[in-house]
Amino acid sequence: MITSKIEYLGALRTQATHVRSNNTIITDAPADNQGKGEAFSPTDLLAVGLATCIVTTMGIKLQSTGKDIKGSTAEVTKIMYAEPRRIGEIHVKLQIVNANFSENEKQLLVNIAHTCPAARSLHPEIKQVVEIDFI
Repeated sequence: MITSKIEYLGALRTQATHVRSNNTIITDAPADNQGKGEAFSPTDLLAVGLATCIVTTMGIKLQSTGKDIKGSTAEVTKIMYAEPRRIGEIHVKLQIVNANFSENEKQLLVNIAHTCPAARSLHPEIKQVVEIDFI
């Protein structure tokens, strides 16, 4: 089953449509690579995908415990390398709110951050730096 459809709109812009929901995302080439930089770049989405996968996987695991991380946030920094141009590093800073977790639960969440499906799917040369603050 097709997950999404992408249309090239010209001027280094695309529109991706999620087939099931019909939601769309616009991408632009980044300003430092001939684009407008007015929307997420494709590599931005890859980095954001890691952070959203981490938080979603944490949420899935916590559902069975009755605990929740609603309101938690993540900040993502993507660092590009040259020759060849590629993502070299993705830094994710998580702030987990309502963190009434035991040390074992905290360690479980840290492990999830490093083993979610996106983390395991990225090329091993991409440095993944994940910082978690339990507040």
